[in-house]
Amino acid sequence: MSNTSQQYDASIAICRDIYAKKLRDYGTAWRVFRPSSLTDQLFIKARRVRTIQEKGTQKIADDVRGEFVALVNYSIMALIQLELATDSRLDLPETEALALYNKYAAQAKALMEDKNHDYGEAWREMRISSLTDLILAKLLRIKQIEDNNGSTLISEGVDGNYFDIINYSIFVLIRFSEGTL
Repeated sequence: MSNTSQQYDASIAICRDIYAKKLRDYGTAWRVFRPSSLTDQLFIKARRVRTIQEKGTQKIADDVRGEFVALVNYSIMALIQLELATDSRLDLPETEALALYNKYAAQAKALMEDKNHDYGEAWREMRISSLTDLILAKLLRIKQIEDNNGSTLISEGVDGNYFDIINYSIFVLIRFSEGTL
């Protein structure tokens, strides 16, 4: 799994670099989003990927790989928003925004390592379309939980679903880097 760990780190570094650059361009303007708005933004990204996969072509030049980077970054933003739910600041200092990003990226990686132990890296044998469908299913679950005001009877909360979206997206980014799509 050391190769996976290194590949994970390389993929998250790409995502973090884009997050950091956009942080310099826009600040933390995303803090204005309610959690449901971030969920919808994630849904738009995942839906675009699925539509392109189904049609086999695309008309907008933005590459699909970038959509998976966005899925990672928006999921981490959503986790930050959950943590800062009672914090009304729209402008976070860059150091704080990056520290929070790093915190959730590290938690996602730890979860990935635990699940890889139990599942034996089954994701390496999955179709990319299946990973996309899993991401969409997680988003539909999040939307249902949000519609239920965050209440669940026996299921994990929205945070667990966001972490899974991060990891499924990183798996796809690793597969892109390997050329094993």
